[in-house]
Amino acid sequence: METLIQSWDGESVISRFDRESGTWMFIAIHSTALGVATGGTRLKSYPTPRDALFDAMRLAEGMTYKWAGVEFPRGGGKAVLNISEVFDPSQREGLMSRYGQWLADLHAIFETGPDLGTTSSDMALIRRGFNGVFGCPLDFGGMGDPGPYTALGVFSGIRASCERRFNSLDMIGLSILVQGVGSVGKPLIHLLLEAGCEVKFSDLDSARIDKVRQELGLSFVEPEAVYGEPCDVFAPCATGGILNAKTIPQLKCSIVAGGANNQLEGSQDGEALHQRDILYAPDYIINAGGAIFLVSTESMGWDISKARDRIVEIGNTLKDIYAHAEKHGISSTEAAEELAKGRVKHAVLKKHTEN
Repeated sequence: METLIQSWDGESVISRFDRESGTWMFIAIHSTALGVATGGTRLKSYPTPRDALFDAMRLAEGMTYKWAGVEFPRGGGKAVLNISEVFDPSQREGLMSRYGQWLADLHAIFETGPDLGTTSSDMALIRRGFNGVFGCPLDFGGMGDPGPYTALGVFSGIRASCERRFNSLDMIGLSILVQGVGSVGKPLIHLLLEAGCEVKFSDLDSARIDKVRQELGLSFVEPEAVYGEPCDVFAPCATGGILNAKTIPQLKCSIVAGGANNQLEGSQDGEALHQRDILYAPDYIINAGGAIFLVSTESMGWDISKARDRIVEIGNTLKDIYAHAEKHGISSTEAAEELAKGRVKHAVLKKHTEN
């Protein structure tokens, strides 16, 4: 692990072994140039501690550019709890409580919320010993489900993308295909319908499919037919890795803009969309609304109105990305990365100048 840490461009790595549960705990701090390192806590069993550390470092870097990309005053960090393959669920409460105390002992250098494998209930356990936690249940001082706020940011991003591509703020009659009608996709559909869009949807869950059909009477697209379905905007709001060498050639849309994480299977897929003249809203920008909501309201003291206004600004952020991409003849994914890295670099230089 020594070589892995030495080769990383992040600021620090902190580790601890929880002997009672056999869990390696890693916190990777990639950058605090824009603010305190903030990211989720992931609970997962990895083949080796090195694999867990690598994942924490990779995810922490991603959080740096997520926050920088939407110009939000937070730095990039991530925590990984590498549980054993035979982890006893009865040990979970104790593990989370000890993890929270460890975070407190680190004097608030990292603030955290739920991620893969952790829940709002876990955050409540962590909060017993550490206040720098977001995503707790309502009865533990949390703000509840962030899905509608992720959807608000996605809607703002879709509107900005449509303005860019169709030269109009009027979304009436535009055809939008929403893939996935869970905590983000369903509230997004309501916002799109309110804007006068013609919405189609797809999902794998039969109960959700039936509910959306009954409640909203929308057209359903079979999952295997999604990528070839004609529409103005394709909005992935389910699993990641769905845009790749197989699916991109099938797309019959002008815009891809949705709430799913890691939509591109690889970095080359952003360029593939660009070559097809499909406008792509980088996922870590357009889906930042939920994270902004939880951190701003639970950790920074913002009221809901201020948080909503900030989330709506995601649309303007995307406009800047599209303008930068056009000016330099690059894809939107490259443009987003360039702008985010530029903001981090500027903040670092500013800190050095002040010191």
